[in-house]
Amino acid sequence: MNAWLGVVSAEHVRRAVSLGIAQIGHGKKAGLVRMNAGDTLVYYSPVESMGNRNPLRQFTALGTVEDDEIWQADEGEFTPFRRRVRYEGLEPVRLDEVKDRLQLTASPHWGYQLRRGLIPLADVDVAVLRSAMS
Repeated sequence: MNAWLGVVSAEHVRRAVSLGIAQIGHGKKAGLVRMNAGDTLVYYSPVESMGNRNPLRQFTALGTVEDDEIWQADEGEFTPFRRRVRYEGLEPVRLDEVKDRLQLTASPHWGYQLRRGLIPLADVDVAVLRSAMS
């Protein structure tokens, strides 16, 4: 099993949680293909909503990829790729509350990698986040 960190606005994370789905990289398929059933997905939300420049910097959801099916939803002009995820009933946690305990943030320029939208996450970081979000 692997763990992943998806970088998505909090508004979109809440919608994903309510639908029980994962959607990464503005609906592109590539990130979802990297995941397998049983993998852990943690969402980090730098902002509340797309286009909003006010920083939020929270880990907003944590769940498990349920199966290996990827499908394309039809929302009119928007047809994003999605996967099913079972989210845990956890509360968001601010980055500042856990930053000093994460391998993710150990290097000085750690934030640069978040631009990719989906990055591998160490199991120890998942444990820290799950505990902090409980």
